[in-house]
Amino acid sequence: MSNLPNCPKCDSEYTYKDGHIFICPECFHEWSDIEEKVVEETLEDTSVRDAYGNELTDGDDVSIIKDLKVNGSSSVLKRGTIVKSIRLVDSDHNIDCKIDGFGAMSLKSEFVKKL
Repeated sequence: MSNLPNCPKCDSEYTYKDGHIFICPECFHEWSDIEEKVVEETLEDTSVRDAYGNELTDGDDVSIIKDLKVNGSSSVLKRGTIVKSIRLVDSDHNIDCKIDGFGAMSLKSEFVKKL
């Protein structure tokens, strides 16, 4: 049994390695082992981290570390505002939450710190 990866295009298990590339004999797809390493690295680190590198999870309480302008409003979220029970999502703004006095908001994790 070999430990070669399945083909990313057709999921065939009959791949083989030729030099620094993998080849699928069923669909003739070719990819490099460098691409395989990049895919493995992106799969490994899917965690969301705050501005100080602490891992965030659903339900955490965070504090805003920088004054943030609110789009569509003249209001500003002040530094030190506490946000309770965050929810993590897969998008550019990876935190969904409700902030007292502002309502539902989306924040980037780089502007918060875990409490």
